[in-house]
Amino acid sequence: MEKMAGHPRLYRRGATYYHRAAVPQDIKATYPKTEEVFSLRTKDYREALRRVREESVKVDRKFDEHRLELTRAAQPALEELTSAQIDLVGDIYYAFLLEDDEELREEGFESKPFEDHAEDLDFIESVNRQAYARGKDTEGFFRGEAEEVLSWKNINLKLAPSSSSWRKLTRKLQAVTIQATKDRIARNEGEVIDTPKTQSQPSAAPLLSSAISHWVREKSLASWGEKTADDHRIWADRFMHIAGDRPLDDYAKADGRAFKEVLLRLPPNWTKNPDLKDLSITDAASKAAELQLKPMSITNYNKVIGFVSAFWNWAVSNFDEVDKNPLQGLKLRNETAAFDERDPFTTDQLSLIFKAPLYTGCRSPKAWRTKGNYIPNDLGLYWVPLLSLFTGARSGELIQLYANDLKTENGVTFIDINKLENDKRLKTKGSRRRIPVHQTLINLGFLNFVDRCKANGRTRLFPEMPKGKDGYYSSPFSRQFRRVLESVGAKTTKNTFHSFRHSFEDACRDSDVPRDVMYALQGHEDPGMGSRYGSGYSISVLNEHLQRVAYTGLDLSHLSVFQTFDKFGGYAA
Repeated sequence: MEKMAGHPRLYRRGATYYHRAAVPQDIKATYPKTEEVFSLRTKDYREALRRVREESVKVDRKFDEHRLELTRAAQPALEELTSAQIDLVGDIYYAFLLEDDEELREEGFESKPFEDHAEDLDFIESVNRQAYARGKDTEGFFRGEAEEVLSWKNINLKLAPSSSSWRKLTRKLQAVTIQATKDRIARNEGEVIDTPKTQSQPSAAPLLSSAISHWVREKSLASWGEKTADDHRIWADRFMHIAGDRPLDDYAKADGRAFKEVLLRLPPNWTKNPDLKDLSITDAASKAAELQLKPMSITNYNKVIGFVSAFWNWAVSNFDEVDKNPLQGLKLRNETAAFDERDPFTTDQLSLIFKAPLYTGCRSPKAWRTKGNYIPNDLGLYWVPLLSLFTGARSGELIQLYANDLKTENGVTFIDINKLENDKRLKTKGSRRRIPVHQTLINLGFLNFVDRCKANGRTRLFPEMPKGKDGYYSSPFSRQFRRVLESVGAKTTKNTFHSFRHSFEDACRDSDVPRDVMYALQGHEDPGMGSRYGSGYSISVLNEHLQRVAYTGLDLSHLSVFQTFDKFGGYAA
């Protein structure tokens, strides 16, 4: 079978054209075929192109329907429906009733007189109104309707049999049935009652589950690491758990609000809370409210909204059927200034850190908390905090450095923050930058360390520092550095390694470094400054300002440059 140009699924066997598509990996194990191959029943190339496009849409819909079946089978039953979900089910059911009536009118009332049909409507409406007024279901009819409606593809929700939402839902269906019956009677009297536009008809848009998989796969190929992909996928899936798995063009602001309602009740790290960890996200939110647990911070809430909003922005750009982001405008204003979220290190804390056994003499590379005669200044644990103090760089940016990232231009030696090697990553476009080496680092022997790395054929400066399971160098190091802070009594609830960046900012301000230069050094993107940051300033200008940076009251004179290697590869004190 010969693959043809013009469409990735167009093939030819002999003179006849075929559709051929492999079953996607995510459903391959359960799909009844390994390929969708069939004849397009034409020998004309132009006609084959037209038909393969049509058939591709149908086949993709079959794949999506199979995913939906798998998702629904694995989907845990909800204990409660949100008010937004109940309203959505009611709207879809109401549209279905009017659409069904419209189809009946298009066929004509041939089986019985029109007047009898009107009388039947009057009777049904009367019986249902009486049942609704008494808070009763008409012999379980609406419970059965509710069960069926929840299974529709454009709703796809599972509700626990004992849920109190069943009563709310059946009451909703009764109410919309009363309204739909009134509208049908009005139609009998000649009034024009339009059927609302809903997704009761099959949509050309892909299901949310399929689009999420496509999005994560595309972004992972382009730039995302494992942790970034997991964060976005997990929260997008949780949004789908709350709103259901439906065609993309079936989501509205109500779905965004329902997601917001759950997040505002959800505590931080809820999956580790013993009372919540085994519950679904909606159940966990309800239980947390019942236990009066403090919800996640506004910063974390906005971060989650950002994860899911990123998907919808991508969907708007990639699908004609999607014209809006249902989460747009749902972030909360955070009255806490960014610098209040993490504290810079105080001078006393910095003194404690750099007088730790790690810097004044420890027993060995592993026993860095125990006093001894070994200075591990060939290791990242020693250099990365010092580098961040005088560069403002992130830990991951420093740990991933190669020996050849130290370069010289116009007499200025600088650190080139880049992602030229496959194991590197940058947080933003502005993170690509050049940072001159501060004279203090030179005095402490950093360039001598780099020269030794090059002489010994070492590629990475800190090869002993591995990536975490999430694909980030910073993850295992952040835990290790936390132990450094705890060991010297410098740990607080509002400081982490990231506090070095805040300390650097304060030192820049105190040293009269202009804000835009500080931003260039740190890799910030300042609104309105565009592409100036990073490579926009000459290395000489950056160096002139950086060398002014000083930490008043911080004495690092004890960090001497030693010359004798010991058996561990470091220096003897």
